[in-house]
Amino acid sequence: MTNTELRNKFLKYFENKDHKIISSASLIPENDPTVLFTTAGMQPLIPYLRGKKHSDGKRLVNVQKCWRTNDIDEVGDKTHHTFFEMLGNWSLGDYWKKEAIEYSWEFLIKELGLNKDKIAISIFGGNNDIKEYDKESEEYWLNLGIAKERILKLSDNWWGPAGETGPCGPDTEIFYWTGEEAAPKSFSAEDDNWVEIWNNVFMEYNKDKEGQYTELEQKNIDTGMGLERTLAILNNLDDNYLTDLFKPIIEKLESISNLKYEDNKKEFRIILDHIRSATFLLADNNSIVPTNTGQGYVLRRIIRRIIRLSKKLNITESILISLANIIIDKYQEEYSELKDNKDFIISELEKEEAKFKKTLDKGLKEFNKLIESNTLNGKEAFNLFASHGFPLEMTLELALEKNIKLSEEEYRKEFKKHQELSRTASAGMFKGGLADDSIMSKKYHTTTHLLHQALRSVLGDHVEQRGSNINEKRLRFDFSHSDKMSLEEIKKVEDLVNDKIKEELDVSFKEMNVAEAKELGAIGLFDNKYDQRIKVYTVGNFSKEICGGPHIENTKELGVFKIKKESSSAAGIRRIKAILE
Repeated sequence: MTNTELRNKFLKYFENKDHKIISSASLIPENDPTVLFTTAGMQPLIPYLRGKKHSDGKRLVNVQKCWRTNDIDEVGDKTHHTFFEMLGNWSLGDYWKKEAIEYSWEFLIKELGLNKDKIAISIFGGNNDIKEYDKESEEYWLNLGIAKERILKLSDNWWGPAGETGPCGPDTEIFYWTGEEAAPKSFSAEDDNWVEIWNNVFMEYNKDKEGQYTELEQKNIDTGMGLERTLAILNNLDDNYLTDLFKPIIEKLESISNLKYEDNKKEFRIILDHIRSATFLLADNNSIVPTNTGQGYVLRRIIRRIIRLSKKLNITESILISLANIIIDKYQEEYSELKDNKDFIISELEKEEAKFKKTLDKGLKEFNKLIESNTLNGKEAFNLFASHGFPLEMTLELALEKNIKLSEEEYRKEFKKHQELSRTASAGMFKGGLADDSIMSKKYHTTTHLLHQALRSVLGDHVEQRGSNINEKRLRFDFSHSDKMSLEEIKKVEDLVNDKIKEELDVSFKEMNVAEAKELGAIGLFDNKYDQRIKVYTVGNFSKEICGGPHIENTKELGVFKIKKESSSAAGIRRIKAILE
């Protein structure tokens, strides 16, 4: 199935169910300073989900352009993208769970022809706030023929609210088996062969300032299905980049480079993703150009990453314009702004490439000066990047050629400072569980402090945080450790965190300078990013860590800590995914 066929099937199906087709909103959110880009299909519809009347009625459907920076450093694998498209249908106070579930089932099985024996479901299993599990959704799935063993109750199957107050509710996720062997009788969320393809959110509660939940007068359905992922599954592909969305771009890149995708998958995927993302951003109302701040910074970052990778692959010809033209031709029927703004897109890409080439020339001169004066070190390597935009990886490669070993510790410290600044610039503050200050996010933020110290207690003081990602459903924590954790070590860490939660430890902070924080024994990974006065958060006598917040007040608020997965993130870096039940 082609991407055009999938789009048309989806829109036509819901149009026949009395949904009005609405166009995709801009990638640049209107009247929302808390987020850089439109990150989800529901985001432009928030006012209508809160009760405002939509001019097209109560049933809506569309394909929404989305742009996310959360996992920008993970692009290069089979599934991650910065730009992607979300298929979505909405009910604004009209139909409810039964119809939403039946529509999803009928579309997947009858319209797309997926194998019903490869379907599994997760539903809301109850949590500390809403005790009852979503029995209504369970019954509807059972009536459709889903076996009880294929329905998993999860406490984190919950969306919202958008911030600390507002509409929220349970959700049910649909998974499809992608393994080569027959699908198992029971569904395990830990098995990566089960791939989530669709999520139905049931907004039925309102959360107030006191944390109380009341039923909404207008109950809404909000769904989302990723186009790229679904298309790959429909074509029995385990790589999103092998669908027809990317095929002509791959062929063009192979032709220009005289290289094969199969031999250079990571580099090709990053280039393919970033050129598509950059082209769509530039096409969006001519409102964004490459700069050093905000949205323009993210755009500049991905364009320059393309150029650097093309040099790494020894591609001598410019690839930006050639690939952008392929994307414009491929998508212009669905998104006319690409054709309308073609001249602007090409002009900005050309200007940015010219600027970056000058940057590279200046950086090489500065690099050679440092070599001649014998002053090249980890800090100076980073300054080449910060002051001249000279890629860090290029500095390391050139230094290696000169038999110069840079201080990894010093280099890493400066690089981490840059990552934190980048993350602040690009993550945004969209309060839909993506990056927010809601109660659950505060809980998970506090839990990372307990997890960090527990890992150091169990594995050793060499453990240092290497990154984290938190939303309302889970925490992800990267840390320095060379070996895979044993089951015994995982249990020790899990038990230690839960022991500290049960001890009902107070969480508090004091302001001090960095020197005082170090003398206190506080953990601080990014010293250079802090102002003279910083906050040190303590959790009882267990954890002391430099942090800006937000946090809860006592560990008794956290619930039960459970590690869901421990895996490799990079060389010498391990990753833990965990939840609170």
